[in-house]
Amino acid sequence: MSAVSDRSTASTGTASGASYAAAGVDIEAGDRAVELMKEWVKKTQRPEVLGGLGGFAGLFDASALKRYERPLLASATDGVGTKVDLARQLGVYDTIGHDLVAMVMDDIVVCGAEPLFMTDYICVGKVHPERVAAIVKGIAEGCVLAGCALVGGETAEHPGLLGPDDFDVAGAGTGVVEADRLLGPDRIRKGDAVIAMAASGLHSNGYSLVRHVLFDRANLSLDQHVEDFGRTLGEELLEPTKIYSLDCLALTHTTQVHAFSHITGGGLAANLARVVPDGLHAIVDRETWTPAPVFDLVGRTGDVERLELEKTLNMGVGMIAIVPEESADVALATLADRGVDAWVAGEITERGEHATGAALIGDYAV
Repeated sequence: MSAVSDRSTASTGTASGASYAAAGVDIEAGDRAVELMKEWVKKTQRPEVLGGLGGFAGLFDASALKRYERPLLASATDGVGTKVDLARQLGVYDTIGHDLVAMVMDDIVVCGAEPLFMTDYICVGKVHPERVAAIVKGIAEGCVLAGCALVGGETAEHPGLLGPDDFDVAGAGTGVVEADRLLGPDRIRKGDAVIAMAASGLHSNGYSLVRHVLFDRANLSLDQHVEDFGRTLGEELLEPTKIYSLDCLALTHTTQVHAFSHITGGGLAANLARVVPDGLHAIVDRETWTPAPVFDLVGRTGDVERLELEKTLNMGVGMIAIVPEESADVALATLADRGVDAWVAGEITERGEHATGAALIGDYAV
């Protein structure tokens, strides 16, 4: 996996003639990167994975799906966005992969699917083998946390289009769910509990706003210590996205779950709207949690209205589980046993009903 593009067409050229190397593509560096990442990719292997690195395609033994009555494959693809630029500035490359896996696999688990495997795509201006290997290390670690295999990928070197230190990452994943266990809006009922799972920080959305506010407007620096964080601003902003895949699957095994919602771009309201059926509302009480200080910093520094913050950032909630009211205690106990900070943040009501003392996060979206 993750070999430099067009390896078969590369040549050393001549002293006077053009060559791939002269154009800026370093095949040897790409091969070195592959060697460095092999040990990390091995850690993600599942029994269904066939072959090793270097093939044209990753292989996954689909006969494992025979145990399903009617297996539905779920797929997703995503990237990390402008958060990668902060990683570049800080020279920290082994966490951004966690963000990538979370963005892909936590979308897949929303329908109740078990993550199976994913592939990555790393685009760089110049291949720095240790840097590429560090990115893949983070992806591999994320795959372990999500319970999936990393079966393939690609590293593309784009000299002339990207600067020598510039890079971007993307990934695609596949999962499987039994058809009669598919989660979604049709399962949600009036009275269901809305359980929030705490975010680890900003996760991987809204960084265009964050960067504009903190750096373009306030001229803050990544290396400055922030008392409220107990660490530097850069360390806070690079905090990896929490991966909830196995936590969500554990919930489906211990209690009845009607739906999940991965809180990414669009914030809590817009993402809840994607799973709440017509005729129902999700009522979320803002008083049930306090967003981490980083959200307050962005709001205060940029004079960003609360509504804009809620439409852009996760505001401290990374995943939502919607369960029957009588299952809420079991769900919370399951998450607590797994070390996940979670709480009942609201309920599902009919449209027009307003829970006393609650804030209707759906006024503008749900």
